[in-house]
This record gives sequence, C-alpha cells and structure tokens, in this order.
Amino acid sequence: MHEWALAEAIVDYITKVSSGKKRFKRVTVKLGELQSIDEEILRFSINEILKADGIHVKELRFEKVPAIFRCRNCGYEWSLKDMEMDEEIKELIHFVPEAVHTYFKCPKCGSRDFEIVGGRGVYVVEVIPE
Repeated sequence: MHEWALAEAIVDYITKVSSGKKRFKRVTVKLGELQSIDEEILRFSINEILKADGIHVKELRFEKVPAIFRCRNCGYEWSLKDMEMDEEIKELIHFVPEAVHTYFKCPKCGSRDFEIVGGRGVYVVEVIPE
C-alpha cells in the first residue's frame, strides 16, 4: 500500500526532527494533488505507526496542493480540475506524476511541452511539540 510507505516516511521524519519528544500539538502535511493520496488511509496508517512508536499527535492536518501546469510554448497555466481523466489515468499519475505529459496537452495551444509547477509530492511542513 503506497499510503503506508508514505506514513512510515512521515513518522520517520517526525521522529528525526523531534529531538526525542513524544507529544505534539500539531503535524501538518502537504499532499500534492497529482499524488492522488487517499487521506483516510494515510491518516489511519500514520496514526497506527505513531501509536506503535508511543508518539501522540493531537492534530494531524493535511493540506491539498492543487496541480498547476504551465505551457512552455505559450505560457498558459491550468489546473488538473480543468482536465478530464478516467480512473485508470488517475492511477497511473498517482505512481508516476510525469505521466501527465502522455495524457494531457495545453488547453490553449495543444502543446505537450509543459511543466508541473505545483501539486507534486508529499511534504511535512509543520511539527509543533506540546
């Protein structure tokens, strides 16, 4: 399960930056939209690993980062919500975000030469001890 591996990495990060602390007021994680992370599964996984490690987090917060694309040809910017895609494509992009270049093109000029300027990755942005 992809989310479990992410949860392990997130808890590992919390442990490494916590200087041995075991109680936290809040942990905030940003989730890139292109990763298609199931928040419920990720939350469950993180909480199970925290419990097993004897760590208490009062508030586990997730913030979605929208996927934004910019055409290198015409400069037009658009978001993932502007694109139509089925579940199979979502699944492919979940594991390989760069696959968007195979399925999408600039809605303005039709170019496939675009960059992903937002919405990739998973980042721990806040770890606040109690």
